[in-house]
Amino acid sequence: MQFNDANGHVVRVQDRAMLFHVPTTALFELDELGTALIDMASAQREEGTTLAALQRRFGNDAVQALIGRLTQLGVLQSDAGPLRAVNPRPARVESYPLSTLVLNVNTGCNLGCTYCYKEDLAVPSRGEKMSFDTAARGIELLLTQAAERSQVGIVFFGGEPLTNTPLIRQVVEHAEERARVVGKRIDFSLTTNATLLTPQLIEYFDAHRFGISVSIDGPKAVHDRHRRTVGGRGTYEVVSRKVRLLLERYRSRPVGARVTLTAGTTEVEAIHEHLRSELGFHEVGYAPVTAAPGALTALSDEELAEVYRGFERLGVQYRSAALAGRNTGFANLHQLMTDLHEGRRKSLPCGAGVGLLALDRKGGLNLCHRFTGSQLPTFGDLEHGIDGARLGEFLARASDRQGTDCATCRIRNLCAGGCYHESWVRYGDPHHRTYHYCDLLRRWVDFGIGVYAEIIARNPGFFSTHIEPRRAIA
Repeated sequence: MQFNDANGHVVRVQDRAMLFHVPTTALFELDELGTALIDMASAQREEGTTLAALQRRFGNDAVQALIGRLTQLGVLQSDAGPLRAVNPRPARVESYPLSTLVLNVNTGCNLGCTYCYKEDLAVPSRGEKMSFDTAARGIELLLTQAAERSQVGIVFFGGEPLTNTPLIRQVVEHAEERARVVGKRIDFSLTTNATLLTPQLIEYFDAHRFGISVSIDGPKAVHDRHRRTVGGRGTYEVVSRKVRLLLERYRSRPVGARVTLTAGTTEVEAIHEHLRSELGFHEVGYAPVTAAPGALTALSDEELAEVYRGFERLGVQYRSAALAGRNTGFANLHQLMTDLHEGRRKSLPCGAGVGLLALDRKGGLNLCHRFTGSQLPTFGDLEHGIDGARLGEFLARASDRQGTDCATCRIRNLCAGGCYHESWVRYGDPHHRTYHYCDLLRRWVDFGIGVYAEIIARNPGFFSTHIEPRRAIA
């Protein structure tokens, strides 16, 4: 009998042992027998601990029953052969019930952030704007593909989407009317650098319940390192002023901040304190830049490790607050808590290509907003519709773990291989697994399991108050 660590992983939380069942992402608290049995099967037993000793201590029936259950789960194997990882078959996606369409309303942006990944980015005067006809046809595609859904979403993206607010207003009016006709609810969202916000725009977005995320990197010294105007001037002063205006007036939904962590930027605790406590964002999410090894903006391996240590320190604060019924707004850990609480299992890294596509100004259907303007071929267009054959082949390959380290990784159903675009930039292949931070991500999930286990045991109401309503406002 041996412990199959391709299907099970034990996380110690103080004096408790939590079994993470990899195939289902379910968590089980092990009792004394379960802990002793798994320790024995994984050769971590104390001297003298044998199956016969466990049977004498706990009773043969109890031991055999637990062996049967753990064997059925694939956590124990009765033979000494190779470990058999339980994995789903590669996804065969034959229909594309879209829930979200991203509209790339302008390739132009009024900032010149040094780390921007957009391959088609231009200054506002040279930006290529989407036409209303293209956007309207995209909305029809979304409504057709989402025939069985009661709610759909439209995301405005750029460049800077607020450089094309006339189109946004046209789209909102048209989409709301079309949604009424077909009997669907429609949700709007956008990510903005905030520099072009006005009281009138804030009032408009509030009236239409936009989900708003602001790109801001922290206090002035941090933010101005990379988020500058096309002329090279820092933008913190104008952004922070507009953010305060937004947060004072916006009432319909919580507003989040999106932070990009680049070379030399590892002070996540100070950034969080400023954005959450001083400016007042509801949530703050962090995106470490690792996609371009050797690039001036990419975090080094040492810096990335320091970022994750900072995440864990923020996580300790999150746990303490959660036990007291409060939410610190640390979005990265909040998302992991959501995944664990809902038992999410992923065969694909994200919804790109299944529930979400991005429309460019030419009518091309891109895998997601990050790929508009890139050299990755599109997956159909407005004239011919979704290219199901190409997209299905792409998704099948993405979900096929055979021959990859993901096949036996303990977090394979939470990570599912990593971001397509990150792999595209770093390796030139959207299907390449993001191996460069696997160890850190496994450690992060172990940390999250420990946090989850403490909160669910000591204050389970935190999840009904702060996690379960999150889906409704996401």
